Amino acid sequence: MRCQPRDEAQVYICLKNVQSCLLCDEPAEAEVPICVACETDLPWLGDHCQTCALPLPSAGLICGGCLLEPPAFEQVVVPWRYDFPVDSLITRFKHNAKWPFGHLLADVAGQYLQHRFDEGLPRPDALLPVPLAGKRLRQRGFNQAAMLGRWLSQQLELPFEEHSLRRIHDTSAQQDLDAKARKRNLRHAFALAPDAKVKGRQFALIDDVLTTGATAQALARLLRDAGAARVDVYCLARTPKPGS
Repeated sequence: MRCQPRDEAQVYICLKNVQSCLLCDEPAEAEVPICVACETDLPWLGDHCQTCALPLPSAGLICGGCLLEPPAFEQVVVPWRYDFPVDSLITRFKHNAKWPFGHLLADVAGQYLQHRFDEGLPRPDALLPVPLAGKRLRQRGFNQAAMLGRWLSQQLELPFEEHSLRRIHDTSAQQDLDAKARKRNLRHAFALAPDAKVKGRQFALIDDVLTTGATAQALARLLRDAGAARVDVYCLARTPKPGS
């Protein structure tokens, strides 16, 4: 049984004719189905930690958590805060299989990543999606990180290695746990595929939302221990610190 949608399947009309904005239904001026007004009003991240992208009040800072315990990944590259309407779009894509919303966010995020590459962000040797637990994959029918990875791979012309990372143990849902419990929950949860080529290469982990960074840290540590030269994290949205 094939759980993932076919790569060649269209999830919205991607032609050069005028499309309607998926958010307000007004005409979209570009090929991507979002109008300029709605794109401008998205919750762009702004000032953030230079390592984990945690929203901060000033630019150019590194948060206390990253200073105290530097993560295994180099940096998180993310366009938006996890706020309306991005949070709603991600939820509908992830939990209701509304793939056009995911494809829209991936297209705009891809433009953001290309801008960062033009500014000097190193291009990775491959994109690696965060693997989904087997039970949740069967329930949901698709891995949203893998779908995002495929779309970004096509847009940015980067290799996509879907099966290099494996989740070998099902774990409790991360959103139900605090930061310490998330770390405990992920111990020994992941492994490299036997044929994964890691040593000396640079990778970008792909996910939809980064909250505490526990999953990204566990996977980045796995890759670095296997000899990866650099690991970055690309995601759609970053949650702020609780209570901020």
